[in-house]
Amino acid sequence: MPVLTPRPVVSSIEELLEGASARQPFLHSDSKSGVGFERVVIGGEPHILKRVHIDDDWTMRFFGETTCIPIEVWRRGFMDALPERIDHATVAVAAGLGRDGLGGALLMRDVGPAMIPAGDDPLPLDDHLQFLDDLAALGARLWGWTDDVGLLPLANRWMAFNDTVIAAEEARGFPEPVPRIAQEGWARFDGRAAPAVRDVVQGLRRDLRPLVEAVAATPLTFLHGDWKLGNLGIGTDGRTVLLDWTYCGVGPICFELGWYLALNAARLPQRKEEAIDALRASLERHGVDTAPWWERQLGLCLLGAMVLFGWEKVFGTDDEFGWWCDRAIEGASWL
Repeated sequence: MPVLTPRPVVSSIEELLEGASARQPFLHSDSKSGVGFERVVIGGEPHILKRVHIDDDWTMRFFGETTCIPIEVWRRGFMDALPERIDHATVAVAAGLGRDGLGGALLMRDVGPAMIPAGDDPLPLDDHLQFLDDLAALGARLWGWTDDVGLLPLANRWMAFNDTVIAAEEARGFPEPVPRIAQEGWARFDGRAAPAVRDVVQGLRRDLRPLVEAVAATPLTFLHGDWKLGNLGIGTDGRTVLLDWTYCGVGPICFELGWYLALNAARLPQRKEEAIDALRASLERHGVDTAPWWERQLGLCLLGAMVLFGWEKVFGTDDEFGWWCDRAIEGASWL
């Protein structure tokens, strides 16, 4: 377990951007959270400023975050504990911003040219395998970590997109489109899913305890929490660029895998079963013995992915929806 060395934070945007010669707001094409960004030039070099506050980010509200997790990840030294092969691109952080001091801001190098381009083209196989191997490397680096700093709790990983948080966004007038689409998707889910799938998924959406308790009995690690292509890239030095540390905390490595398979499904260059095998092989190469727990945790986490994203899968093809429905039934046998 690496030693975590705290990082300093500043208390204002002005301190964070000292010496900036240009600032220009923009919206990131892949961002679904509603958070805005700025392009900033400091010392002649391009940077990105990202402001973070629960009032502006519906995903933080959906996951029940009670602190500004990206700021704490920096402050507590987690970014320095990453494997050398992962580039977080963060330069400095400001904390205590916005209403009640709940927000912050991150200053990052502009790594836009390194990021995976948006679109529907399949990901190059070598890039895909590198991302899976680095996912394993990060998990192995902090294997067995327990949260004593107050990042995202284990139970909160599956609470997003439940009826309560969607209703809260509806009361706000659905300021962002995704929660409204999720509401429609869950209504369609009940009509499309087989009764056995509907019952297990909707039952867990109402009461997560069986899933959380079953997962908690398997090995846990530190999770980035949002391993999707919009946050991933490959730099000129060959390292994996990994951005957006909003959902970090303790959890099962197979949660990260399920998230990756679900959100990147249309662009995967190999079958999901092959990607699953690739991650397991990578974990073994990084010194993690998977034999005692792998099948149980994998089954539970693929079920958990349907608890999170069943609303999204209902808009997909029969093959994609059917694959996840089958995984939900298999995962339910481990509860």
